[in-house]
Amino acid sequence: MLILSEYEYRDRRYVSLGIQTPGEPQTLHAVAEGALLDVFLTDGGPDAITALVEAAETVTVTAGDPELHALPPLLPTTGASLVSGFLGTHKSKADAIESHDGRPPIPKWYFKGLGSWLRTPGQPLVVPAEPIILIEEAEVALVHVNDADGTPHYAGFTFGNDFCDIGLHRIHPGYTPSGKLCDTGISPYLFVGEPPRSATGRVTIERAGQVAWEGKFDCGADALYFTVEDMVDRAFSFPALRRPGLVNYLLTGADLSSFHDGFQVADGDRLTIEVASHGVVLSNTVQYGGTASSH
Repeated sequence: MLILSEYEYRDRRYVSLGIQTPGEPQTLHAVAEGALLDVFLTDGGPDAITALVEAAETVTVTAGDPELHALPPLLPTTGASLVSGFLGTHKSKADAIESHDGRPPIPKWYFKGLGSWLRTPGQPLVVPAEPIILIEEAEVALVHVNDADGTPHYAGFTFGNDFCDIGLHRIHPGYTPSGKLCDTGISPYLFVGEPPRSATGRVTIERAGQVAWEGKFDCGADALYFTVEDMVDRAFSFPALRRPGLVNYLLTGADLSSFHDGFQVADGDRLTIEVASHGVVLSNTVQYGGTASSH
């Protein structure tokens, strides 16, 4: 499967192929602005993407170069991007999935943020100054790009951390939108292929340099109560998500996490999500921010 990632280096945008080996130099390809998006909009496929990237001029960057910054997959410079997702999608949470008036259950969509709010590995995940109970959520994120008519084109998938304040949801479901207003972690790697049936790994939470909690997760399609197709159809039934030129990052839901094990994430904790099945690692530090609210 083709895997690509994008970077900013010395005020220029580049594309890289494959998953970077830690400590090794990295080859960057200077693909023209918007050219990569155009391939996805015309459904060019992996061969067209590879040809575009390999035809571009290259530069080699040493490991750890401070001027190299990973970007969320296909994040547009125009700012036209949206992060959203679905609540309670896993079979492990099926008891909480309800039907209404005899109708079958439908996926519960939520707004998470703008694409500029996404944070790649190494960047802090900023939350409000007084969170109630924070929760990490390892998820598959689907990436779609809309053409000039607003028709969404599936580009591929990556992995994210739908970091949020579940404590607000526990107080009252009406507070759930507020609880989602935390930074979202995302891998820079875009897998150009169908969403994975299985995506497994491990979460490790470190506090003061020591492991404070760890646990397994499965966020692949086979672990979901709803099908990926149903969730995608639900999301794009809303005209707001079909705006021309919009890039959508759609989070498909999380398995059980540290919260369900009685652990509480704190300021300064390092959250590491290792998607072992796909060779991806997301590691970010929690940072309390903003100002305290009045009570």
